[in-house]
Amino acid sequence: MNNSITTIPDEKIHNKIYFIRGKKVMLDRDLASLYGVSTGNLNKAVKRNIKRFPEDFMFRLTEEETKNLIFQIGISSWGGLRKLPYVFTEQGVAMLSGILSSDMAISVNIQIMRIFSKLREMLTENLTLKIEVEAIKKKLSNQDKSIELIFSYLDELIEKSETNKSRARIGFKIADSEKSSDS
Repeated sequence: MNNSITTIPDEKIHNKIYFIRGKKVMLDRDLASLYGVSTGNLNKAVKRNIKRFPEDFMFRLTEEETKNLIFQIGISSWGGLRKLPYVFTEQGVAMLSGILSSDMAISVNIQIMRIFSKLREMLTENLTLKIEVEAIKKKLSNQDKSIELIFSYLDELIEKSETNKSRARIGFKIADSEKSSDS
């Protein structure tokens, strides 16, 4: 591979990954820009190989999704779109590597795939942490219930001991006058 190809900062690629329809995706125009080709040429290459891109690899955004995305990322230079953009999932980006063969496209594609892998690892780590936090919360909740039960038992014991003190004794009492005459 040509060593003169410069790598793109990971943050630049990371900022071009969006979450749409429950999937991490990249826009056709962003991918084309990263690969150094026009969006039209990227989409033509995809159309020539459309069998490689089922709906879970690539799909076209709806008008509403496009408007939401434009609003979300604050790009005003999208005016005059003739066609709604395509987005590519991680598998779609991987499939692009088979139809775009320039050194730049290969290099960028490898970098994008590594970033998708890092994102997946981060999500897995976050999920593991979330599960652990939930387990701790459950333990604390159970401990709180146990502590409440202990305090209720202590309250009952205190009430019983107080009622025992104030209760009158039952049984035969010897009057003080009788005690002195017996002696």
